[in-house]
Amino acid sequence: MTEIRSDVLVVGGGLGGVAAALAAARAGRTVVLTEEFDWIGGQLTSQAVPPDEHSWVEQFGVTAGYRALRDGVRDYYRRHYPLTERARARLELNPGGGWVSKLCHEPRVAVAVIEAMLAPYRASGRLTVLQPYRPTAADTDGDRVTAVTLTHRDTGGKIHATASYVLDATETGDLLPLTGTEYVTGFESAADTGEPSAPQVAQPLNMQAVSVCFAMDHVDGDHTIDKPADYDFWRSYQPEVWGGPLLSWQYPHPRTLERVGHDFSPNPSDDPLAVNADQRVNPGNANLWTFRRIAARGTFTDGAYPSDITLVNWPMIDYLEGPVLDVPDAADHLRRARELSFAFLYWMQTEAPRPDGGTGFPGLRLRGDITGGADGLAQAPYIREARRIKADYTVVEQDLSLAVRGERGAVRYPDSVGLGMYRIDLHPSTGGDSYIDVGCSPFEIPLGALLPQRVENLLPAGKNIGTTHITNGAYRVHPVEWNIGEAAGTLAAFCLTHGTRPRAVRENPELLSAFQDRLTAAGVELRWPDITGY
Repeated sequence: MTEIRSDVLVVGGGLGGVAAALAAARAGRTVVLTEEFDWIGGQLTSQAVPPDEHSWVEQFGVTAGYRALRDGVRDYYRRHYPLTERARARLELNPGGGWVSKLCHEPRVAVAVIEAMLAPYRASGRLTVLQPYRPTAADTDGDRVTAVTLTHRDTGGKIHATASYVLDATETGDLLPLTGTEYVTGFESAADTGEPSAPQVAQPLNMQAVSVCFAMDHVDGDHTIDKPADYDFWRSYQPEVWGGPLLSWQYPHPRTLERVGHDFSPNPSDDPLAVNADQRVNPGNANLWTFRRIAARGTFTDGAYPSDITLVNWPMIDYLEGPVLDVPDAADHLRRARELSFAFLYWMQTEAPRPDGGTGFPGLRLRGDITGGADGLAQAPYIREARRIKADYTVVEQDLSLAVRGERGAVRYPDSVGLGMYRIDLHPSTGGDSYIDVGCSPFEIPLGALLPQRVENLLPAGKNIGTTHITNGAYRVHPVEWNIGEAAGTLAAFCLTHGTRPRAVRENPELLSAFQDRLTAAGVELRWPDITGY
């Protein structure tokens, strides 16, 4: 078995993992970063999810590192894509003209930008990136993790990686069971958390749906895929919380739970530069085609694109049949989630109602070249909910719910290590629950939520921090994950420099102040201005 040693081992190359690796490398530490898929970047790239961001993202409320990523995406388009002069001159360029985000773009562009951000540290030898590797075992000594065994996805070759600090940036918190770190999954009980939206009894296998996203355009010709083997099952599938067929243009409104219809009109003659992508003002899903559109023809010179390209991350592909972690049939559920996405595409191509009264859109063409998936879908499933550490501090609904906090705003934590903002947005879950969609105050990320109650040198660097099933719905989005990873990577480097432990940083006022100064100097905002959530 190959042996490798570093100061910091970051397992998982999603947004949190990338941010953690950058932070530790910039602090002068040697870093190993691993990723099991072909692209680093996680939900932004291999999972093909355009950024979910708050209304003030262009002004404040994200780290300088995350802003550099966003600026890099726009610069990449300006340097390499045939933009119209209007689009090129637009400061807040939104290449897709999508409504879900002020920056909807092709995932491969983000891959290029992230690779460029990592390049100088790889060239210097300070950063080693291992792909495609996944963690399969771990060594521990008391309350410390001493090594992680990494296995090559394709060849089965193994690497034994040791480090002073191990950061779990995997999408599902894979290191937690491997290392024996205490964790929770699914719904906590109201008796444990006091949360207004929690059930009376804990439901550890009741987790948010996963989705396998895909990109498509609409061009001349018949691009209908072969009928999926399980199409008839999905065609007749009607979850109780859905109020009708899953494969439909209708689905429950997340806030009212009333079943409502949506339009689907490919390649509308809209002006993508006129889109005001602000979820506080307009959810933007009136026409599903433009909701998560990642390439708008009107952004580029005439003839550059034969069609818009839209990204399908819609409720119809939410997989509700079972969780994809901590169950023996997890792999089967992941396989069936991919089958659901193919079934929905086939339904759109053959049976979906059209505005002209006809049925089917055979011109819909799957764009696996855009997502990098060998089967035409995204490389990786979009994971909304991971295993979560039992933390020194757990963020609960009462900390940030707009209904609870009102004009007071979210709780201000003395140990803040960053910021976030998103509605508490939970998709239907594997236990049969419908949406939970709760207004949220702009919130902070407490250091205590990054500290396992027992294990000393393992830090969460993504969706596996000390949130609950409910508050994860707000903390799971792109800029928050980046901030969590950046704080974790900075903390590991800080502890190595000062010869201290993460828990001591939180407990010692002088160390905490010095650590927060380090974050602030790196462009991590710790406090929100006086604004109201939505």
